[in-house]
Amino acid sequence: MPRLSIDDLKKIREEAKRTLTLRSGEARAKVTVHMGTCGIAAGARDIMGALLKEIEDKKVTDVIVTTSGCAGLCSREPMATVEIAGQSPVKYVDLKPAVMVKVFNDHVLGGKIVTDYALASGCETTG
Repeated sequence: MPRLSIDDLKKIREEAKRTLTLRSGEARAKVTVHMGTCGIAAGARDIMGALLKEIEDKKVTDVIVTTSGCAGLCSREPMATVEIAGQSPVKYVDLKPAVMVKVFNDHVLGGKIVTDYALASGCETTG
């Protein structure tokens, strides 16, 4: 294995820092891709890939990306939930990579819900 240079280590550190920022911390928005077994089988990995690529291409730094297990609606997978600070969360269903990019651009960046793929809006708790 070749030796790493200082520049190599700096690149590794910056990549790790960027990835950590996407998964934790405070941000104006959070996108959760539901990746239970049913979601993965339906294409959730492609949804996650498209989302991360769009965030990287646009150099967005104030959005957290995370995953969760099954949301209980297996027939509507792949699914993602968008939470904008101060607004009700919106659950999107029947996603394709291009639709996830549209949701990201229109809703996360533009503030406009993509109603064609929005299943529900609001809190999922009962208490």
